[in-house]
Amino acid sequence: MRTVDPVKHAARRGRILESAAACFAEKGFHATRTADISARAGMSPGNLFHYFPTKHAIVLALIEKEGADTSAYLAELAAADDPLAALFTLVDTVAELAADPAYASLTLDTAAEAQRDEAVAALLSRNDLELRTAIAGLLARAADAGRIDPDLAPEAAATWVAAQFDALFARVATDPGFAPLEQAPLLRLLLTRFLAVREV
Repeated sequence: MRTVDPVKHAARRGRILESAAACFAEKGFHATRTADISARAGMSPGNLFHYFPTKHAIVLALIEKEGADTSAYLAELAAADDPLAALFTLVDTVAELAADPAYASLTLDTAAEAQRDEAVAALLSRNDLELRTAIAGLLARAADAGRIDPDLAPEAAATWVAAQFDALFARVATDPGFAPLEQAPLLRLLLTRFLAVREV
């Protein structure tokens, strides 16, 4: 029986997901064909189906990968000595992602797909909950340290912080002249005033 090299298998699977992300960013989920993905990945459609049986499976795998990558990043932030600095590092990171046309396009298309696809919606909801939980953890630590308004409920405040992240991507979609990186300092100021940040 033929054995599978796990390293090569993971590499090819990763190449498919990277190629799919590029295709989806350019054409959207529905206009992209599996033939487009396989061509960009440099493999036959039959070989692609060996890793993912359907295009839908690729979409779900991309969302799961995004969730895993974000989870690892949030764990790093959670371990930071200064929770407030970690929060604003997250703000800057989100602004950088919103400024990436391919990433922003894929994010917005995924959000739209969640309105039509229950499996996509479930994965996005899970990823969003993890993000808000991580933000709430940073806010709770900052409140305990006397750095922000202690009367703000961390979970509720985290929802509004996450909403500002969503707004960045929505503004990119509706305003061609909007530059997330240029607007990041204003977003930091908005959140600073919302949280009533105090230096120590």
